[in-house]
Amino acid sequence: MAVHFQREVDRLKQRLLSLGGIVETQLHSAVEALHERRREQAMMVIDGDAEVDRAEVDIEEECLKILALHQPVAGDLRFIVAVMKINNDLERIGDLSVNVARKAAALAERPDFAFPFDLKAMSRRSEEMVRMALDALVHLDSQQARRVCRMDDEVNNYKRQARRQAVAYLQKHPEMADPILRLLGACRNLERVADMATNIAEDVVYLVEGQILRHQPWDSEAEEASPAE
Repeated sequence: MAVHFQREVDRLKQRLLSLGGIVETQLHSAVEALHERRREQAMMVIDGDAEVDRAEVDIEEECLKILALHQPVAGDLRFIVAVMKINNDLERIGDLSVNVARKAAALAERPDFAFPFDLKAMSRRSEEMVRMALDALVHLDSQQARRVCRMDDEVNNYKRQARRQAVAYLQKHPEMADPILRLLGACRNLERVADMATNIAEDVVYLVEGQILRHQPWDSEAEEASPAE
């Protein structure tokens, strides 16, 4: 029974990591389509959402089957719970990538214009957080997961700066309201992507250390005082 359970757990982890890879690709493609004005690429991201949805449902059903058949406890139960939560967050990142792609497709139809705020830096940071969170999951690295959590404030700052710069820009160019509002929408989606990456990182800490970190402030002193050290 133990060997069979471990085999199912290993397969579940591989399926989760596979979904993570698909979602990471979807996010990168959506961001690239936005910046490079690639409508066809944006539509491919939108069309690919069904694959993410199917994978999310399959993983959830597999988790429920393992819970029913094996009734895991302690660390094994913690793993299944973490997988279910991370699975949901990955699906949400897929949805947010589709939202970005829809805005990219709409903006690609308009004449080219310069973005009034630095969306590329925010995009890079959000993508980096997802990549680092998944890497922390692969290696069960709770310290890297904590670093991801601290990065969330930087993305939040990008969003606040973008809003201020957009308001200033629209005061001078009110005729650009539609594209600027679409860009701000993409900005909000990327900020939510960072939130989902933070959720995944927090779940990695929970998985490794058994500590629930939601709603806790992040700073260097908190990391140095963590149980892992």
